[in-house]
Amino acid sequence: MSAIKWGIIGCGDVTEVKSGPAFNKVSNSSLVAVMRRDAAKAADYARRHAVPKWYSDASKLINDPEVNAVYVATPPSSHEEYTIAALQAGKPVYVEKPMSVDTASAKRMAEAAEKYGQKLVVAHYRRAQPLFSKIKQLIEEKTIGDIRFAKLDMFKKAFSPEDRAHPSRGWRINKAIAGGGIFHDLAPHQLDLMYYFFGEPAKVSGVSQNQSKQYDAEDIVAGSIVFSSGVVFNGLWCFTVAKEEERDRCEIIGERGKIGFSFFDHKPIEVTIEGKTETLLFDPLPHVQQPMIGKVVNYFLDKGPNPCSGEEGVTIMSLIDQFTSHH
Repeated sequence: MSAIKWGIIGCGDVTEVKSGPAFNKVSNSSLVAVMRRDAAKAADYARRHAVPKWYSDASKLINDPEVNAVYVATPPSSHEEYTIAALQAGKPVYVEKPMSVDTASAKRMAEAAEKYGQKLVVAHYRRAQPLFSKIKQLIEEKTIGDIRFAKLDMFKKAFSPEDRAHPSRGWRINKAIAGGGIFHDLAPHQLDLMYYFFGEPAKVSGVSQNQSKQYDAEDIVAGSIVFSSGVVFNGLWCFTVAKEEERDRCEIIGERGKIGFSFFDHKPIEVTIEGKTETLLFDPLPHVQQPMIGKVVNYFLDKGPNPCSGEEGVTIMSLIDQFTSHH
């Protein structure tokens, strides 16, 4: 292969700005086909984004001879089915996060990549963004000395009845489709970055509850990880706080200071050493997945390493399951 010609399965909201346009902006990459079960919506997406072909049947996209790589961007409940079908058809796959609905399913996907000799990348795309690459660099350079622990607070107001009823948002709290609640939607990014920063987890524990009983999924989760490196992580996620209490904050504490940042809000990195704080602000990205897609294309063309393997995706899925399986 000299260029990647992508087909997207599931051209919904996530592909409108975050990922879709980037496939045509990365070198040696183009978007040639999209699929959505609703034919009218698939046709509309193709028209608006100048995509040559559209389908309402995933197997037709997978078996299109012009498509030589597949991006699976459906809700998690169908990730396994479409990923394995594409791998079996001889196409490398870039699959959205969370990798699937549970660890067992994620393992089957990783095993299929091995079985069919195809490449598989999980879309933990924040690890490729400049802001998070900078944090990893600060950690590796021991800017705040040896890392002692990291703590995370993620608090959001409850989904409104309108949110729960809206097709593009409501599925995120449907366990059958998402695997869990909002935690399963947001925490994969956060846990993957902790894994990316600190290495393999050695001990994992967590608790979760459905406190508000507004929907059939956990709405509060607390979890701890002791990494093999010795770093300790503690996180608390609550999705039913007052709007005034919303929070998106992570602090990494070292022997000489701390690094503070947000995962989802556009805020600077704060590096504090001996009481003095320096801020590092990065420009917002027009398409948040573009740096990752560039790395995926290079990997598929044998020009670079796998930016997030199926096995790494299984590890993150396992962390999610261990945090939420003990009610």
